[in-house]
Amino acid sequence: MAQRIPQEVIDEVRERTNIVEIVGQYVQLKKSGKNYMGLCPFHEERSPSFSVAEDKQIFHCFGCGKGGSVFNFVQEIEGVSFPEAVQKIADMEQIPLQINLSDHIEKSQPNSQQHKLLELHNKAAELYHHVLLNTQIGEPALNYLLSRGLTKELIEEFQIGFAPQKRDFLSQVFSNEKVDATLFQESGLFIQRESGEFLDRFYQRIMFPIWDAKGKIIAFSGRLLKTEEFSGDDMPKYLNSPETQLFNKRDTLFNFNRARKEIRKDDTVFLFEGFMDVIAAWEAGIKSGVASMGTSLTNEQIRQLERAAGELVLCYDGDTAGIEATNRAISLLSEHSRFKLSIVNIPEKLDPDDYLRKYGSESFRELALHGRETVFAFKMRYHRLSRNMNNEKEQLDYVNTMLRELANVDSPLEKDRYLTLLAEEFHLSSQSLEEQLRIIESEQRQTARDNRQQNNQQHHYQQQQPPMDFPPPFDEEVPSVSFQNKEHFSQIEKAERMLLYRLMNEAGTRAMVQQRGDFAFAHTKYQELYLLIDSFLSIYPDFVLAQFLEFLQDNELKKMTVDISYQEMSDESSERELGDLLNVIDHSDIEEQIQQKNIEKREAERLGNRARVDELALELITLAKKRQKTR
Repeated sequence: MAQRIPQEVIDEVRERTNIVEIVGQYVQLKKSGKNYMGLCPFHEERSPSFSVAEDKQIFHCFGCGKGGSVFNFVQEIEGVSFPEAVQKIADMEQIPLQINLSDHIEKSQPNSQQHKLLELHNKAAELYHHVLLNTQIGEPALNYLLSRGLTKELIEEFQIGFAPQKRDFLSQVFSNEKVDATLFQESGLFIQRESGEFLDRFYQRIMFPIWDAKGKIIAFSGRLLKTEEFSGDDMPKYLNSPETQLFNKRDTLFNFNRARKEIRKDDTVFLFEGFMDVIAAWEAGIKSGVASMGTSLTNEQIRQLERAAGELVLCYDGDTAGIEATNRAISLLSEHSRFKLSIVNIPEKLDPDDYLRKYGSESFRELALHGRETVFAFKMRYHRLSRNMNNEKEQLDYVNTMLRELANVDSPLEKDRYLTLLAEEFHLSSQSLEEQLRIIESEQRQTARDNRQQNNQQHHYQQQQPPMDFPPPFDEEVPSVSFQNKEHFSQIEKAERMLLYRLMNEAGTRAMVQQRGDFAFAHTKYQELYLLIDSFLSIYPDFVLAQFLEFLQDNELKKMTVDISYQEMSDESSERELGDLLNVIDHSDIEEQIQQKNIEKREAERLGNRARVDELALELITLAKKRQKTR
C-alpha cells in the first residue's frame, strides 16, 4: 500500500501553484468578473459554464457539477491518483520537492481491464518500435522513413514502429508472456479465426501509435509498406485500430497530447489531414499541429480544440480533394465553433509533408506562420474551381456568390478590401457592389429575425407567481443571495447554505455558532458538513477551501461545498444576518410543518374540499402563534 504524502509537501505544491495557470493549459479561460470562465472539459457544452475562482483556488462547473482544488482537477482530467496529481503539478510548475513521490504513487485500478489493455498497447508499441530500429526485418521500413526526411530522433519522439509480415508476431509474443487471452479480442490488435486462433491485425505496416489526451497509447494506425517481395495491392494504404473501450475515433486527435501545451501558449492550433503532415510540421518547429483520425472533423474533436485555442489554422493538402476537405471543414467550424479561422494554401497541389521535403523547414514555417489566408480569400479560390471565368454569366454568378460570402465577414476593413478587389477584377463600380451587399445583408438579417421570432414563439412561457402561502413563512426575509446554479432550495435550506458559507469564511461566525451548544442543522447533509468543518479546524489552524476539499473524501460533499462557496454574498456578515439565519434553522421543525400544511391546503382548495381548507387554516394559525412564541 502506498504511503500517505506528508501534508507539508501537498501544502507547498498547492501554495506555489496558481490554479488558473494549471487549468489554463487544458481549458481556454477568459476573465469574467473576479473569476475565469471556459468550456467545461468534462462534458459537452456550447456556452461556458466552467468557472475557476482564483481567490479561492478552486474550479466548479455549473453544468455537470464537478469541482474541487487544483489536485482534483488534474485527477479528473488526467485520470490519475491524488499522489500522481501532486507529482504532475510539481513537474508542470518546476517545484523541487524534498522527497521522492515515486513511493507514494498509486496506480488507479491496476487490475482493471482498461488498465490491462493500456499495458497491452504500450507493450505492443515497444515491440514495434524495437523491430523498426534494431532488427534486420525493420530495415526497409526504417530506410523508407529516413528517405521521407524523418530523423531517428523524430522516430523515437513519436515511437514509430514496424509490424513485420509474420501474422502471429505479436500474438506469439503475448502468448509466450502468458497475457490473458481474453484481452486479445477486446484490444483490437488481433483478428480471431473461426478456429479460435488469433492473428495480428497489423502486418507489413509502419506503425504510428495513437495517444489519448492523457498521453496513453490507445490505438495504432498502420501504413502499408510495399516491397519487391510484398506488393499488398489488395490491402488498404492505411489501417486504423477498430473502436474499442479505449479508442473512439470521433473523440481522438493525433498528437493532441503533445501539442496541447504549445496550443495553449500561442492560442492557435494547426489542423492537418495526415499523421505524416503533423510529424513533418513538428520537425519544422510547428508543434501545435493535430490531425483527425482519417475521417471528417467531428463535433467532439472541435469541442476538445475549442477548450484549448481561440484560433484554428487549416493546413490540408493543396490538391482538389484537399481543397474540398478544407471547404467542408470551414462550413463545419463556422457553424459549430467560435474559432477565428485561417487557411494555409499549400502551392503546387502538394501536401504539407511533400512541400516541406521539397522546399525545407524554413520555407514551410514561413508559409504556415506568415502566409495564411482568410476564409474569404480561400472562398474566392474555391468558387472559381467549378466556373468558367471567361463566361460573363458565370462571372456575375461568381460575384453574387462572393457577395453572399462577404456578408458573413465581420471586419469592415476586410469587407472594404475585398469589395475593391472584386470591383477592380470585374470592372464594376464599388457603389453598385456596396448596394448589392447591403441588400443581401438586409435579407440575411430579416431571415435571422424571422428565425429568432419563430424560436421565441416555440420556447416562450410566462412565469406565474405562486399563490401566497398562509401564513408567510417568515416575518422578515432571509438575507437575499444570488444562486448561480439551477437548484431550488427551501427557505430553510437557503439559510443553512448561507450559514455554512459564513462558517467557511469567518472565524467569528464559527465562534458564535459554538456558543449555542445545542445548535444543529435541520438537514443531515449540512450537519455532516458542519461537523467536518469543525473536525478540519481541529487539525489545521486556518480554513483554506482548496485544502478542505482535499480533506473531504465524499464526492457529493465536495460538490456541495463548492456549490456553497460560489454563492454571491456580501464580504462580511452582520450580527442581524447571523441571528436571522440561526433562528430560521432553530425553528425549522415548525417551518417545515407550516410548509407541509400549506401544500395540503392548496391541494384541498384545488379539490374544492372547503371543510379541509378551514381545518388546515386553523392549524396554520396555531403553528404561526407557536413559532412567534419561540422567537
